[in-house]
Amino acid sequence: MLAGAVQAASPGQAAPAFDLAGAQGNVSLSQLKGKVVYLDFWASWCGPCRQSFPWMNEMQAKYGPKGFVVVGVNLDSKREDADKFLFQTPAKFTLAFDPKGDSPKTYAIKGMPTSVLIGADGKVIQQHSGFRDDERASLEAAIAAALSGR
Repeated sequence: MLAGAVQAASPGQAAPAFDLAGAQGNVSLSQLKGKVVYLDFWASWCGPCRQSFPWMNEMQAKYGPKGFVVVGVNLDSKREDADKFLFQTPAKFTLAFDPKGDSPKTYAIKGMPTSVLIGADGKVIQQHSGFRDDERASLEAAIAAALSGR
């Protein structure tokens, strides 16, 4: 279930609320208030998504103690597809599942993977599409800057 009308995740705007089934109970943006959130939309069929998981695991381990949370939102219509992906490519971060695909509409996601960096104040810092090795440093710099601005 998502609150609010369809809106893009524009920098400086409040991040759209979400409340999704998670691997260990519901996951909602309101639960993460005061934390810097890296919201990542992914699917089992997405090649770059598979490449991004080790990096997101690393970011969660490195910055988690400083108030950072990665939330991976799976968009597969069948949970089994996500489970197969996760067996091969484990996630060491929070997982949520949106088989109806409501959250990408709310965030105006156009491709996968797409990540949305949300500040501790609940406002969108940046939205980024795709994942390439040469972007890791700039993505990490944005995370570090968001944490230093808490």
